[in-house]
Amino acid sequence: MNEMQILFVKLSSIGDIVHTLPTLAAVRRALPLSEISWAVEKSSAEILRGNTFVNNLIELDTRSLRGGKIIEEILLDASRQMRALRRFSFDVVLDFQGLLKSAGIAKLSKAKRRYGFDKSNLREPASRFLLTETIEIPKPIHVIRKNLTLAEKALNIDVPTENFEFPIATDETHKAEAEKIINESGENFAILNPAGGWTTKLWHAEKFGALADKIWEENGLVSVVTTAPNETDLAQKVLQNSRSGKALAAQTSLKGFYELAKRAKIYVGGDTGPTHLAVAANAPVVGIFGPTEWWRNGSPNPHDICVERTDINCRVDCHRRSCSNWICMDISVETVSGAIQKRLKQV
Repeated sequence: MNEMQILFVKLSSIGDIVHTLPTLAAVRRALPLSEISWAVEKSSAEILRGNTFVNNLIELDTRSLRGGKIIEEILLDASRQMRALRRFSFDVVLDFQGLLKSAGIAKLSKAKRRYGFDKSNLREPASRFLLTETIEIPKPIHVIRKNLTLAEKALNIDVPTENFEFPIATDETHKAEAEKIINESGENFAILNPAGGWTTKLWHAEKFGALADKIWEENGLVSVVTTAPNETDLAQKVLQNSRSGKALAAQTSLKGFYELAKRAKIYVGGDTGPTHLAVAANAPVVGIFGPTEWWRNGSPNPHDICVERTDINCRVDCHRRSCSNWICMDISVETVSGAIQKRLKQV
């Protein structure tokens, strides 16, 4: 059992991959002689590159298999990508994604043992027919613990219940990215991340600007407003709504952000990849959550704080990407500022 060929299938997104890293660490610690491979979308692979816990990183591009090409091109591309997968003889596959395409990759790997979640925990329940065994997961449960439970039961190993390990490999280039920003902001800085994958996850940019002023006035911290390169307009909107001038915009690589978050005095953001990276970096975190659940996606650190509306009923199993009654993110600057004060006292 200790010398298995194990394949992780977690294709995307950045936050989901970060949530699977503690399972990678647990399997590596429990089965140090096993060879671990990870199938991931090329667009989400950056955070896994150079990871010494992963023997083989298999980067796929399943989006290239969608429409817009003639069938011959699609088949040729699929064949090329599957050759990369079939270079290995896997003993067991763990499908952490719960989709038809992830279960399909598990099936195409030719592993005889293919584990995934039970029907109630699958995003696409039909995917279970491509697996050889499904694992029942208790509810409610944080997604990190959900992933750990799958590995625990499939591989018969012990897994941690707290103090999770997030293995992320960085180098001097990433540290230099962070250092360049800190040279501008100073050592006493907060990170504000106004972005999010869904419109419904976004706290208003104007409020982030006002929050930057509050953080400066109350804590003497300069706010570093982090966004992806294609979100510069959002960052500028935050800066335009900050009167103190104690905020600056920054775009980094994911690993550069991780190194920056390690040194932040506080991080504030919604349910998005950078928030989960900030958790992995052990930054003090204040999350602003609306259509998704902190108990499932938020920080497992009991000191971190979630600001959320608990006075409305429509958040139960919401997960809406658009909404005609979007009130869950109607949260005041003062409420978030109060959470920041509370979190800073715990540092």
